[in-house]
Amino acid sequence: MSKLTVRDIEASSKRVLVRVDFNVPLDEQTGAIMDDSRIRAALPTINYLIERGARVILCSHLGRPEGRVVEGLRMKGVGQRLSQLLGRPVETVRDCIGPEVEKAVAGLKDGDVLLLENLRFHPEEEQNGAAFAQALAKLADIYVNDAFGTAHRAHASVVGVTRYLPAVSGLLLEQEMINLGRILEDPPRPFGALLGGAKVSDKVGMIENIMDKVDYILVGGGMAATFLKAKSYRIGKSLLEAEKVATATELMEKASRSGVTLMLPLDVVVAAEVTPEAEGRLVSIENIPEDRRIVDIGPETIKAFQGALAKCQAVFWNGPMGIYELPRFAEGTKALAQFLAGLGATTVIGGGSTADAVAEMGLTDRMSFVSTGGGASLDFLSGKVLPGIETLPDKES
Repeated sequence: MSKLTVRDIEASSKRVLVRVDFNVPLDEQTGAIMDDSRIRAALPTINYLIERGARVILCSHLGRPEGRVVEGLRMKGVGQRLSQLLGRPVETVRDCIGPEVEKAVAGLKDGDVLLLENLRFHPEEEQNGAAFAQALAKLADIYVNDAFGTAHRAHASVVGVTRYLPAVSGLLLEQEMINLGRILEDPPRPFGALLGGAKVSDKVGMIENIMDKVDYILVGGGMAATFLKAKSYRIGKSLLEAEKVATATELMEKASRSGVTLMLPLDVVVAAEVTPEAEGRLVSIENIPEDRRIVDIGPETIKAFQGALAKCQAVFWNGPMGIYELPRFAEGTKALAQFLAGLGATTVIGGGSTADAVAEMGLTDRMSFVSTGGGASLDFLSGKVLPGIETLPDKES
């Protein structure tokens, strides 16, 4: 899936609209950026365009304003952080379309950078409104999609704009396609998938799609409860997708027929409630109390999972092993992150909360590749068509 990229265009003195993913986590109290990984990930494309004298116009969403202006979700703070990282001024505006924005764009010189206001302040963004897409396209000569995290969304700034401007991939989007494509098409073997997070339903398509390429599937996190239930274990008050119990059974049977080792937890940490003060108790999976829920994997499981991962030449990881946001229920996630960082295999982290955990531990640079898209990476590995990629022209064309 080789797409035209920024290397295939003449950018000098051109107005280039770049869809980036600056949806960074913010501190609820102060509004400060807690992790700037997504901003840093876009720097290669931005610097490439600056160096070639483009007039760079960046657009992104931030949070879930649901089509209205939310002061705490303005892009100004993101622009300030980007300015620090680039070592040059980044102008911001208080809207993403309209006369004032057009005036700011008209004032750009070669190499200048302008960051538009939060796209999702306009409901037409998520509705893929044609008029909104045209208004964005009016600002530029060329469109670059460098936002893999939204590539699975048919939004105006992702898909709509490409109807009105020549469109190419950014360098980050290109790397996402290359690294996830390798995992999907021809992974080094043995290949292991380490899967966690809350829901089985999020990952069914991906598991089915990679079943003939994977050697190990290790299931932790909240989704493990549904698999344990399918094997007739009592899971107490653990999160259960009752409608997916049969699906979990089918996946385990399919893995067995395919010669894939599918591993579930052997022991777990359980708690009566999910709060920072809650006390965790270590139990075997045969002894989960009726009044408690699974909040992390236990040391036996960690050891067993590490044993399987040690045999792998490639690992894809999506989803924490417990409730990572609470430190006392983060041990499983931390232990496996540390193990993968020193594994010496190809390690691909599937975005979302998994990427956040790896970044928080300072391990990003010790992984082979950390995707910037959680949902997008799962859709990609499920074999689904991603609208934001499909709409970009192939190199062959």
